[in-house]
Amino acid sequence: MTDVVQKLWGFCNTLRHDGIDYGDYIEQLTYLLFIKMADERGIKLPDDCNWPSLDNRSGTDLSEHYIEVLRRLTKERGLLGAIFVDAQSRFTNPVNLKRLVGLIDETEWTALNIDVKAAAFEGLLEKAASEGKKGAGQYFTPRLIIESIVRCIQPDPRVHKDFTICDPACGTGGFLVAAYEWFMEQTKDGAVDRALGKRLRTATYFGADLVPRPRRLALMNLYLHGLEPVIALKDSIYEAFDGRRHDVVVTNPPFGTRGANQAPEREDFVIATSNKQLNFIQHVMTTLKPGGRAAVVVPDNCLFADQAGDVFKDLTSQCDLHTVLRLPNGAFSPYSPGTKTNVIFFRKDVPTEHVWIYDARTNVPRITKKDRPLTPEHFAEFERCFGDDPNGRAKRDRTDSNEDRWRNFHLTEVEERDFKIDGLKWLRDESVDDAEELPEPEELATDAIAELEGAIGDLNSVLVALENGAAPGDVEAAP
Repeated sequence: MTDVVQKLWGFCNTLRHDGIDYGDYIEQLTYLLFIKMADERGIKLPDDCNWPSLDNRSGTDLSEHYIEVLRRLTKERGLLGAIFVDAQSRFTNPVNLKRLVGLIDETEWTALNIDVKAAAFEGLLEKAASEGKKGAGQYFTPRLIIESIVRCIQPDPRVHKDFTICDPACGTGGFLVAAYEWFMEQTKDGAVDRALGKRLRTATYFGADLVPRPRRLALMNLYLHGLEPVIALKDSIYEAFDGRRHDVVVTNPPFGTRGANQAPEREDFVIATSNKQLNFIQHVMTTLKPGGRAAVVVPDNCLFADQAGDVFKDLTSQCDLHTVLRLPNGAFSPYSPGTKTNVIFFRKDVPTEHVWIYDARTNVPRITKKDRPLTPEHFAEFERCFGDDPNGRAKRDRTDSNEDRWRNFHLTEVEERDFKIDGLKWLRDESVDDAEELPEPEELATDAIAELEGAIGDLNSVLVALENGAAPGDVEAAP
């Protein structure tokens, strides 16, 4: 896949001179990849909209036909029309279009045993991120993290006939694709009866995303897996709850504070906050069915920021926050290399008694893309400690971890820390004692920014309280 991405990236640089930017190029690439892979899988597209109809043309004939193909696919009903909604050609030079068609035709994409379109897309986004292009991180969760979470959460649609799985910030659909692939592995030969097959195809996988391009890719990825998911184009936390609840929610809400300058007006949110990640936690609590389970990727500021304690107090009263995984530093390189991240696992309608924390970060060498990449071994012990019960009820013991990375905290210990989970630490960070092992500059900068954002949040809360008529002596700012 690396060679393929490198080849496609090289051509992307060429197209920039033709006025096609990174985003437009990646979008055009996904249209063409979809048509090529549909041809390889024998998926029938409307007449004369297939891959041979493009591959056999050149010059202005190809350019005009490509425009017509997109126009016709845009007008299709159902999922195909949703995939190609507003699709337009960005090519001004037919030679460049022919070259890209030729590049794609050189590879039999469905023969590669990976989610190739997402891999190509995310590989290109990674390239863009490493060259300082902004905005890529909202689409990408490393595959190894996704797969580990899915193995723990076990999204098995055979549990009952109304079983559904949702990702309310689905990006390119990585969690949903992994959930489907995990299930197909459980069936051994991939065989399911007709009723289950129909339910899987149209009524099991749900998602939403705010940005049209990743949402389009999610639809494409699942369609090429034989599924017709329901993936809305919307803002999951600022729009009203649609009433649909799910058995499993797995998600990685976008990092950062961009656009989060006011609290959503949602009656179902107990805590009013402008923190996007804290609001996603509240949204997930709302969207889970009674007894439903969730896994949510959150940055460290969710565990200590302004109002984090309030949200987690509510979470632990309504849900069993049974497991927290501290991910290794650099797990999201190169998108957010300095961001410290965690995965919280919880079950709805069962109050928390104990929180188990696995520290995969302290004294673990920082993840880098080339020298120290993320591997399955980073999660192997955690998955053994988590156990085989997706609701976190497997028998657990501190000795399950050879390096004392697995600890259990009673709810009273969480309360003593004002429900700020970040305070539950026990391993000594050896890098603090070694000047040569000090954190990377971007990590230090990220920590400083997180603390400043937390302080700003505290000050904003004070200002809001004063604006609402509180007396100055009644307002207490966080230290």
